[in-house]
Amino acid sequence: MKLVFAAMLAAAVPLHAGLDESVKALASVGREGKGNDAASAAWREVVNVGTSAIPALLAAAGKGNPVADNWLRLAGDAIVSGAERKADAAAPSLAFLKDTSHPAAARVLAFDLLRQADAAAADTVEPSLISDPVQALRRGAVQRVIDAAKSGDAKALYTKALEAVRDEDQTKVIASALEKLGVKVDLPRHFGFLMKWNVIGPFDNTERKGFDTVFPPEKEVMLDATYDGKNGQVKWQPVESADDYGKLDINKPLGAKKEVTAYAVTTFDSATEREAELRLGCKNAWKVWLNGELLFSRDEYHRGQKMDQYTMKAHLKKGANTILVKACQNEQTEQWTVEWEFQLRVCDSTGTAILN
Repeated sequence: MKLVFAAMLAAAVPLHAGLDESVKALASVGREGKGNDAASAAWREVVNVGTSAIPALLAAAGKGNPVADNWLRLAGDAIVSGAERKADAAAPSLAFLKDTSHPAAARVLAFDLLRQADAAAADTVEPSLISDPVQALRRGAVQRVIDAAKSGDAKALYTKALEAVRDEDQTKVIASALEKLGVKVDLPRHFGFLMKWNVIGPFDNTERKGFDTVFPPEKEVMLDATYDGKNGQVKWQPVESADDYGKLDINKPLGAKKEVTAYAVTTFDSATEREAELRLGCKNAWKVWLNGELLFSRDEYHRGQKMDQYTMKAHLKKGANTILVKACQNEQTEQWTVEWEFQLRVCDSTGTAILN
């Protein structure tokens, strides 16, 4: 009997060591097929381990890139689908989900595996996620409140949903319903869009050279200054967006021009020093600076625009923070290239507005 136990123990050690290496192989897959061959073999090994591999899979998720996370998800899906005892998959998934210190992508995977393994348990826990720090997890909880409002205390339930909602599509549904009930929703304030700016331009962008050209506003922001622009002298002028989603239409103050560059600047007053996110939507080439530091840029044109299209990590100082946006318009003349605009909001990592 001792010999049998010793043999089993010896077999268990390489199994767990092999699991760690296999999960590592899945988590190491890169873009453009890098590591796919090793991942294919590792995937089979991980799936063969069964439900005991789920904690290791979840621990590896959300730390690499989306391709690697997809391999980990496929392995988790296969394990749950083939599990004889679904509870063995549900328990570790639920425990992992409850720990909010884990990466967002990993906790989303944990909830998805929980739903596959035990739909009833997922339905029970989902309402508690309405204030979860992960936007994707709170979405289902918000939808439950929206659905309940259709046959319950509509005003109270839609108001509750509004406090928790962070996604644009759900917000539109809630805001529309509340408007019909006589409740005015301040969407710019809800999302944290910056509405008041000073704009200057146009500067040149012939042959798209304006993106890399350092025009005066990148060296100094002096609202009473006048500079040489593309077609003469230019100066700063105040502009306020009237759009519910904070879109600042540069065509309005500067005219619908082509091969031009403009700048917009605003001041954001933060009550405390803190970490934040600047979330931008823009279909033109752009750059964003915070307090003189370039946060990010994108030299692309007319590939579509949506809310929270780009997320930039930012460190706000207590008091006044200067946000400068550069937006370039190219030479295309098709109707769908007319827009010269952007929207920018300040929020925390959950998408919750930080108010000016």
